Amino acid sequence: MSQAALLLEVSEKPKEKEAVKETVKEPREPKEPVKAKVSVPLHPAALLTADECRAAEKDAITGDITGETLMENAGKALLDLITHKFKPRPVLIVCGTGNNGGDGFILARMLKEKNWQVTLAILGNAEGIKGDAKKSRDKWNMSGGAPRTFAPDLLKESQLVVDAIFGTGLDRPIEGDIKKAIDAINASKQPVVSVDIASGINTDTGIVMGTAIKATHTVTFVRAKPGHILLPGKANMGELHVYDIGIAGDKILPTCYLNAPALWKNEFPTLAPDAHKYSRGHSLVIGGGMNTTGASRLAALSALRVGSGLVSVACTQSALPIYAMTLTAVMTQLYSNASQLAALLDDSHITATLVGPGCGVSDTTKEQVLQLLATNKACVIDADGISVFHNDPKELFTAIATRPCVSETGSKTVLTPHEGEFARIFDFAGSRTQRVKQAAKLSKSVVLLKGNDTVIASPDGRVAINANAPVWLATAGSGDTLAGIVTGLMGQGMPAFEAACAGVWIHGEAAMQFGPGLIAEDLPDLIPHVLKNLYND
Repeated sequence: MSQAALLLEVSEKPKEKEAVKETVKEPREPKEPVKAKVSVPLHPAALLTADECRAAEKDAITGDITGETLMENAGKALLDLITHKFKPRPVLIVCGTGNNGGDGFILARMLKEKNWQVTLAILGNAEGIKGDAKKSRDKWNMSGGAPRTFAPDLLKESQLVVDAIFGTGLDRPIEGDIKKAIDAINASKQPVVSVDIASGINTDTGIVMGTAIKATHTVTFVRAKPGHILLPGKANMGELHVYDIGIAGDKILPTCYLNAPALWKNEFPTLAPDAHKYSRGHSLVIGGGMNTTGASRLAALSALRVGSGLVSVACTQSALPIYAMTLTAVMTQLYSNASQLAALLDDSHITATLVGPGCGVSDTTKEQVLQLLATNKACVIDADGISVFHNDPKELFTAIATRPCVSETGSKTVLTPHEGEFARIFDFAGSRTQRVKQAAKLSKSVVLLKGNDTVIASPDGRVAINANAPVWLATAGSGDTLAGIVTGLMGQGMPAFEAACAGVWIHGEAAMQFGPGLIAEDLPDLIPHVLKNLYND
């Protein structure tokens, strides 16, 4: 199954744009595709849950705007997208009985006014259409429209389907006639524009509720939702378009965000004219043995490329020749036992440490992790550094909780597991975001759960979901480079949550620039171009 192409675009006069494959553009303050002119103080990277969507809409309606106006504006946004992406053609608009269906009735009337051939079909009990949705249906009827009951045969008459079946409030599995209808729409292979979210996808978790529409485009309002970004829902959205329809959302305090520079740019390391290598931090990577040096070398090079002033690999005598022959700007530091490692860690210039890549699942690795956590230095724990605690995760959590630098936002500690490593030390059920939030709270660390939809959570409850990772980033050594990037950023003084978010985004952006055929060795050399664009912005 191919990944969804996600595109956040909000403009007064949309232009044709090339689809951005497997990425999202940085969120920005929405411009107005409709006449509603409101201030939107809501964070540009916020992702709204279903409850937050309802609360924001309720606040707007109790203010100086009506639900009917919001529905009209949603229809205008849909019209804007469809008339810029498609030439006139027969369109089938499938409406549910809630407000999502109301948006569909508005769109049908507007397309008909532009002389499009429109068929509108109701899916569900038409007598259940109430409130603003009923007003929209009445307007459609008065315009000469004739609602029909959905039947699969209607798909034979259309070349475009609008999915206005369910919106953000779906909380039950889809079954029966509605499931058959969605499956028939998917089987038709026609382009589909979904209203708010592809019907069948849970807004908060991205889970498929029995079955779900496979959209070509999804038009949502105010801000994107977690279900647009999280798998498997992400794969059902097609291109994602966010429109402002007059809902300010200024009373919403979200804790979930789309990972983008808008979220962490204020904490990103600055390039001061009086900077020198020591002021830019010194990252120490615990090197693997002579048979597994590749992982730590990738991590060290990535830390250096992302701006760490100095980077050292701490290694044993047996592995030294490999590191010495393959590293140039990265230094080597010899050690053979715990006391010698402790002496290295006493160096006040060292500001961040990384342990795990290529280290092996052994008592030695466990001791290394515990030694690093006993310091006040930023610490990234990856791969074997996590797995080594599978028999006693509490030992790891206790060591983190008792760090000298522990605080409400964490302990200057970042854990970077993939799903397998996550399951070795955490035992949580629920959605991906729920599990990572619980893990961060329990471990008192920032937890970065890797994947195409990487989730980063802080102990204080903040969550970010990443969306710019291409499928070709799934390659051996990719995680080692990510760990090095995060280490290098923390070594320059970036807070743990922001460093983890920035590291993941830079990692994905670098891979996007390369394209298919990427291997981990390519990534460090791609980082400077990403940084150049960040600093130019």
